[in-house]
Amino acid sequence: MKLECRGISVECVKGDIASQVDLEAVVNAANAELLPGGGVAGALHRAAGPGLEKEGRQLALLKPGQAVITGGHNLPNRFVIHCLGPVYGIDKPEKILLADCYRNALKLAEQHQISSIAFPSISTGIFGYPMAEAATIAFKTVGEMLPFLKRVKLIRFVLYDAEALQLHAEIMNGIL
Repeated sequence: MKLECRGISVECVKGDIASQVDLEAVVNAANAELLPGGGVAGALHRAAGPGLEKEGRQLALLKPGQAVITGGHNLPNRFVIHCLGPVYGIDKPEKILLADCYRNALKLAEQHQISSIAFPSISTGIFGYPMAEAATIAFKTVGEMLPFLKRVKLIRFVLYDAEALQLHAEIMNGIL
């Protein structure tokens, strides 16, 4: 599913965030220490190799909503933007903190002249954020950022399974 908004393509695909060979940057749903973990962080760290953890160590500790950028190391992408999403029910105000992840990642992409970026569904794994609510926040935030994006021309949401893909596509169509 793909939409064109203000000259920017926004799309949803089912796939592996660590295998987005045609994009300049991928977003890591990181932990505060920027260490390998499960889910997205684990997949990206495994594919990137130990250099990602070593570079990330210098940028930790993240607070919910923050984003930092590193090189892509052994990934096919030049950059990894690491965002610490909120833990649902614990980090408050969780809606603002989740929106900050997307907003801050896109600001970093602009600052680094990145034209294409892939997002996972931040905070919906072990952090427990309900996926429909998280997707609504993600697409509303992306929609608010579109007028300010000059360099970014492709925003891709990479979802793990068909159910998540369908949910994100429906929400994207209703918001953008």
